[in-house]
Amino acid sequence: MGVETLVTFGIAAAASLFMAWAIGAGSSGSTPFAPAVGANAISVLRAGLIVGVLGFSGAVLQGANVTEAVGSELIVGEPLTAGAAIVGLLTAAVLVALGVFAGYPIATAFTVTGAVVGVGLAMGGGPAWPKYAEILTLWTLTPFVGGGIAYGIARLIRGDRFDEDRLIAALGGLVGALIANIGFTFLGPPGEQGSIASTLGPATGLPTAAGVAVATLGVALAAMATLWLALNRDRATGQRRFLLFLGGLVAFSAGGSQVGLAIGPLVPLLGSGIDIPLWAVLVGGGFGLLVGSWTGAPRMIKAISQDYSSLGPRRSIAALIPSFAIAQTAVYFGIPVSFNEIIVSAIVGSGLAAGNAGVSRDKMLYTVLAWVGSLVSAFVIGYVVYTAVQLVF
Repeated sequence: MGVETLVTFGIAAAASLFMAWAIGAGSSGSTPFAPAVGANAISVLRAGLIVGVLGFSGAVLQGANVTEAVGSELIVGEPLTAGAAIVGLLTAAVLVALGVFAGYPIATAFTVTGAVVGVGLAMGGGPAWPKYAEILTLWTLTPFVGGGIAYGIARLIRGDRFDEDRLIAALGGLVGALIANIGFTFLGPPGEQGSIASTLGPATGLPTAAGVAVATLGVALAAMATLWLALNRDRATGQRRFLLFLGGLVAFSAGGSQVGLAIGPLVPLLGSGIDIPLWAVLVGGGFGLLVGSWTGAPRMIKAISQDYSSLGPRRSIAALIPSFAIAQTAVYFGIPVSFNEIIVSAIVGSGLAAGNAGVSRDKMLYTVLAWVGSLVSAFVIGYVVYTAVQLVF
């Protein structure tokens, strides 16, 4: 590896680490435990500490899919150069950092996607329309699906048609079924991911599909029984523990999705004379998320938990279940997704189940404008800056 190549990669890696810090401080670090903080189930500072560790774990164990998508699937024909990666990462990181310090949750996925596409087109690459269609579909559906499911769950829990403890225990079983089928790198063959259900399925002696179904049912029943016992001992304590567990799952999922936004632009550089395995880059990105969560997330946790909706434990549970499901769907398909969009939509949906529950319409309007503006601004700035750099150098 030549000195020039090493220095260039070092600058790109520093930009990537800055991006990871900004994401940890603003998106993956603040949103997962915001409902739990809003429900007074955990303090702001403790939430920031825990989400950092869980985000790091998710980055290492689940981060490969989104990382490869951001690095190689947003532009056709021209892999990102080191210079393009530096410009794209710095553009996105500065915009996200501004959002953190201003107290507005900038959509990180919008910002990074816009910046990478902008510099990629400026390089002469072509648009990846099929991938854009996937991304736009998920981004468009997220507020309606996530908010709608959160609203429905909150209404069910508040209603009189079902026993509250049994309903929450059944929701715990649903979460258990989802956990049984999410992918982990340590459960799959080299280069692939495996799930708990696919690992336990063969032990049943049944055909593959049936074995996976039985394993999924077993995990779901175990989760439901555990939560049911906790709720029967003390309803308030059981709900609070379930809420914290959900926050942990969302934090883990955030790491798996968001780390790719920080280190994805480095992926094309790994095959150009730089012999660094992807897992090592994932560890570095996860470390950046962890530091960002510990140092910058508390400010945004407070903003999201208090400014958008006043939620109790039940409506917070309703907000986190669809958030976890959508996050894992994005990880599975390798689609960069905004955790601010996911969590804020779910918080608003569950809050509306009780009237307006303190939802600030002005704040929501500003947030949506910030999301759209971050995508457009990142695209334009990335394109213009990289074009200017090409003209100068």
